Amino acid sequence: MPSRLNPYLTFDGDAKQAMEFYKEVFGGTLRSHTYAEFGEQAPPGYADKTMHSMLETDAGFTLMGADNPPGNEFKPGNTLSISVSGEDESELRGYWERLSEGGTVAVPLEKQMWGDVFGMCVDRFGITWMVNIGEPQG
Repeated sequence: MPSRLNPYLTFDGDAKQAMEFYKEVFGGTLRSHTYAEFGEQAPPGYADKTMHSMLETDAGFTLMGADNPPGNEFKPGNTLSISVSGEDESELRGYWERLSEGGTVAVPLEKQMWGDVFGMCVDRFGITWMVNIGEPQG
């Protein structure tokens, strides 16, 4: 298997709901494991929390996520955005519609000065997404 880069998202107790939402958006196979599944004694309050999850889609996307581990302070920030780009306008507009629903649109999905259709939103889980629809080549 070749090396690959996967976004890994950390959530504050709602990883299960977030990853199920991303499965609804992108399709694919979602595998999730709770803290209780990985040990005889889960930390107090963590038995049902997500220790690790991975979504793999037919389009070749991989997205991983988990609830914040015990003892780590949850500090959301603006240092991460996930970009989805390509030429299949209907597919990408579908992602945009589902990701932005219930979230906040920072840049509407529309034609930009560089010629592509682009939009940026923060989904209902606080994750920033950028969608870029390029002109078909060839």
